[in-house]
Amino acid sequence: MLASVEAAAAESLSEDALVHLKSYKYSSVDESYISNYILKHYWNACVEFLPLWLAPNMVTLLGFFCIISNVIFLVIWQPEMNGQDPSWIYYSFAFGLWAYSTMDNIDGKQARRTGTSSPLGELFDHGIDSLNCTLASLLETAAMGLGNSKAAMFTALVPCIPMFFSTWETYHTHTLYLGVINGPTEGLIIACLIMMLAGHFGPVIWTQPLTDFFGTAWFPSSLSALTFRDVWVGIIILTLFGTQIPFCVLNVVRARRRDNLPVAPVFLEWTPMITFSVAVGTWLLSPHSTLMAENHLVLFCLTMAFVFGRMTTKIILAHLTRQPFPYWTVMLWPLVGGAMIFHLLPSLGFSPLTADMELLYLRAYFVFAAVVYF
Repeated sequence: MLASVEAAAAESLSEDALVHLKSYKYSSVDESYISNYILKHYWNACVEFLPLWLAPNMVTLLGFFCIISNVIFLVIWQPEMNGQDPSWIYYSFAFGLWAYSTMDNIDGKQARRTGTSSPLGELFDHGIDSLNCTLASLLETAAMGLGNSKAAMFTALVPCIPMFFSTWETYHTHTLYLGVINGPTEGLIIACLIMMLAGHFGPVIWTQPLTDFFGTAWFPSSLSALTFRDVWVGIIILTLFGTQIPFCVLNVVRARRRDNLPVAPVFLEWTPMITFSVAVGTWLLSPHSTLMAENHLVLFCLTMAFVFGRMTTKIILAHLTRQPFPYWTVMLWPLVGGAMIFHLLPSLGFSPLTADMELLYLRAYFVFAAVVYF
């Protein structure tokens, strides 16, 4: 598979880009205590079970297939994500996510064991991570029984933001930084725990008021309706905007100044992510849209997985080949179009399209995104 990826890249990249691709050296820093002192030994043991003939990309795919299997379960049994399913499904979500995390951490070790490390192996690995960003979060949303709510939309799609900024940071610093607490390690562990707790207690645990568990004495009357879901959303917002994004920006600014390059232009590179976020929010939260009310959030998120995956993969490839930053992808046009057709035009007085037309548009967008991605 890697050979076919390399052949495709050779056909589409310039000679200059191929020279940079061949000279690329992977660099990463992982400051997680859990990774360095606990999971490292687990991963080193796991990779020894893999046969030497197994390609590293196949290791990545095996983990990703665990996620895909659970997404299929979700589409068949729980498209409403309302927490009305048997507990084994949530345990399956947790097992699949842990298997994916394990494979994602040992595929590089397998590459070094077999002497098959390659820059395009990194592109493949991180491209799968980009797809999984939304897919795994969708499973977490279902495990929390959030349904087709604003909280569900937020939980399923917000991981795209830290993934984008991490990819953007790596593009400029040429090093993947993972902090003391990071998404690929601690974030996935927490997600697995959420799924396992949902399997044991039921997803209802996440939407019950905290006063049901801790009593009313600990909370003022204004917080009597506070739930675990609300706390979780607050934690995500705090860590995202209070630590992750600021540190990404700081590292990029330092890298630009070190290389005597202007800083201000790099902020224009946020254009695709801002466009993605604004268009998603505008479309889904529009009073003229029926996607949330008609339980089509799963299909929307599956579509966005391809869109975001394409966006970040282009950035990763530009980093590997030292090409200009990609400000746009053709996949964003239908997203912007959806926001305009199903929100802006009705807001200007035009007659809104029917729910069937909106669903047809989304289905066509899904097919288009899947075809363009692959």
